[in-house]
Amino acid sequence: MSERWSGDLSTGLFQLGEKASAIHGLNESECGLLNFVRCYDPADRNHVLELFEQAATSCSSFCFSTTISLESGHKQPVFCIGESSGLEERYSGTIHGIFFFPRFLVESAGKALLRQ
Repeated sequence: MSERWSGDLSTGLFQLGEKASAIHGLNESECGLLNFVRCYDPADRNHVLELFEQAATSCSSFCFSTTISLESGHKQPVFCIGESSGLEERYSGTIHGIFFFPRFLVESAGKALLRQ
């Protein structure tokens, strides 16, 4: 499954799609960066935040992959491709991209389960 997302750098608010919001454990589709990054694997969070920080200060493209810890104890892999633009004026610009959620989950022991 894939779903687009966008962010307004003048407000710091991101807009995720309905499915991406649910997978990220959010009740609302509009949120701050930390709201959706907090469910990522702790080992990846700082790197992901650095990518977003770089994209917010210089027009650029980026990508990352990580896992989302689900309440079931499984992990949902997520891949993200993003791009920022419109940063010519201070405190302006947009950032947008797409999330990809493969149809498998990862168990704690590293085994993959296919989702239906």
